[in-house]
Amino acid sequence: METPEQVQAFLNPESLVLPSPLEDFPDLAISLELLQNAIASQTKIAICGDYDADGMTSTALLLRSLRTLGAQVDYAIPSRMHEGYGINKRIVEEFHSEGVGLILTVDNGISAFEPVARARELGLAVIITDHHDVPKNYHQLTLSSTLKLIAESSPYRGVAGVGVAYILAVSLAQQLGATKGLIQPMLALFTLGTIADLAPLTGVNRRWVKRGLQHLPKSNLAGVQALIQVGGVQARGDEGVGGVEEKIQNPKSKIQNPKSLKPEDIGFRLGPRINAIGRIGNPQTVIELLTTDDMGVALERAMQCEQVNASRQEMCQQIEQEAIAYVETEFVASLQQDRVLIVVQPNWHHGVIGIVASRLVERYGVPVFIGTYEDEGHIRGSARSIPEFHVFEALEYCHDLLGKFGGHKAAGGFSLPAENLKMVRSRLIEFANQCLEPQHLKPLLKIDAEVNLNHINQQLYQQLNTLHPCGMDNPDPVFWTPNVQVVEQKIVGKGHIKLTIAQTVDNQEYKIKAIAWRWGDYFRLPPRVDVAYKLRENYFNGNTTIELELIGVRLPIQLPTIFCFATYPVNYHL
Repeated sequence: METPEQVQAFLNPESLVLPSPLEDFPDLAISLELLQNAIASQTKIAICGDYDADGMTSTALLLRSLRTLGAQVDYAIPSRMHEGYGINKRIVEEFHSEGVGLILTVDNGISAFEPVARARELGLAVIITDHHDVPKNYHQLTLSSTLKLIAESSPYRGVAGVGVAYILAVSLAQQLGATKGLIQPMLALFTLGTIADLAPLTGVNRRWVKRGLQHLPKSNLAGVQALIQVGGVQARGDEGVGGVEEKIQNPKSKIQNPKSLKPEDIGFRLGPRINAIGRIGNPQTVIELLTTDDMGVALERAMQCEQVNASRQEMCQQIEQEAIAYVETEFVASLQQDRVLIVVQPNWHHGVIGIVASRLVERYGVPVFIGTYEDEGHIRGSARSIPEFHVFEALEYCHDLLGKFGGHKAAGGFSLPAENLKMVRSRLIEFANQCLEPQHLKPLLKIDAEVNLNHINQQLYQQLNTLHPCGMDNPDPVFWTPNVQVVEQKIVGKGHIKLTIAQTVDNQEYKIKAIAWRWGDYFRLPPRVDVAYKLRENYFNGNTTIELELIGVRLPIQLPTIFCFATYPVNYHL
């Protein structure tokens, strides 16, 4: 940021001057016209959603808003197990048999050429609200309204599927003069879906998510309140949420009178409970949770989410262990040459392999394509990436060998005939070697500043709070402190390391507590280490302290004394 105006817009996103969505979304006007006509004529509208948190919050958002605006509207979400991602011909034909006149996709549809063509054959209008990358032959969809074709420079460019749905719903309510009581419930769902989908927290996302996080604790949506209650993530006092110690000692603990939540409450507590249903359960559970006004129903559905999420966690742990064992046996020696990891095994649940892919990326520092056999002849998988590797472009590079595929830079999904696996592996290795250098292939941390432990206090933490909400493309500041002493350490919870570290500054020792999530494999840590971390506020027994969330550790580097001329600088960097 190079000007005061840029800084002001960042610190106060409400000061952003936004163009009208009608200016930036070329197809928005015709989409609004189609919806207004459908409402006026009581034409049946059907929403086709997706089974992840983005798709389910998008579906719930449009169901609630369209029903409030007087539409006849229902929905369908394809089966993850039997149909996979996106609208398909079966859903289109089922909608037609039910008398639907207008199909509205959310978080899918941008590459659904055949289903859209079938809908047009049957005389159905189609509005596609999607945020995934536009395929090269998107012109095949020109008979539909496609709310993705916006300029790279648009402040709306980074919205998730729920963001496109939110813009559509708000614009429709404004045109109909019926925004009263609609905006806040939609904002709550927008915030849940945006953070859970790892959308960038910049531009309009930053503006609306900041509003949404303040509104969520007092949301009048029964489903949101039930999720918060079951997940135990109600905000503390004036400054946000959940402490490390309380999470470990009592995961369901709650403190009343919240003011705001933090993105990590959604990313690590609420979002996974929603996503778990889409991965291994029935998405109808989440849609009912987020559309009901009955608190009893909402609590029942939230408890179902809780139970399914516990099963999902166990499944992920088992598959992750199996995947690591397989990689260590088959691929670890060739990773530097391949520069990409393709792992396919039978009997894995494809609803959770995307999570396992993310953990393999963290562990090995390379893009990961992970799949499982649907039957002897077909493989379905998920991909997760590192910043230097574009997943969707990699999938397009293999398009002639794949079945269905889609995604964006950081993640994607795909299917392929099992007989093509060897060729797909070769093609992905070829693509990876074109865009990745050996130095990219290790888990690197970008460090913002070196800090001594005596500088870590409430004042520093509150200053950093002005940078929130932090998330994708606006990460939490990452600090490092060299050569600290590990005074105490123990395993807590499900494989976390709880520790106390110390540093001597000006002959005085400073101690601070830290947590390292899911680092049980690395216990015990050496007595002396360099640490990289984020700051977290911790609440326990009525006390508030600042603690460290470790994200990196290494043995201290003992630098020799170096003599050099002033004109020949030596730089060290972590």
